[in-house]
Amino acid sequence: MRQSRFKRICVFCGSSQGKKRSYHDAAIELGNELVARGVDLVYGGGSIGLMGMVSQAVHDGGRHVIGVIPKTLMTPEVCPLLMHVYNYNY
Repeated sequence: MRQSRFKRICVFCGSSQGKKRSYHDAAIELGNELVARGVDLVYGGGSIGLMGMVSQAVHDGGRHVIGVIPKTLMTPEVCPLLMHVYNYNY
């Protein structure tokens, strides 16, 4: 597998799993491909739905996962893997 020239890639996708099994499979395949190419993930920050599947695959593969999420949505159910919190007041 060829290493990517990118260090990180930003992925935004659904917080639902979608109606087709192919969406689920594609999300996991994307996460595994990022790991195989040595790319870290920046994403919408949740652990549910398609974005949760991508992030879990990348995390399980040992890559860094950076979630960007509004503070009001940061609950243990949505962000169980949360390790660091940076507050920005814009």
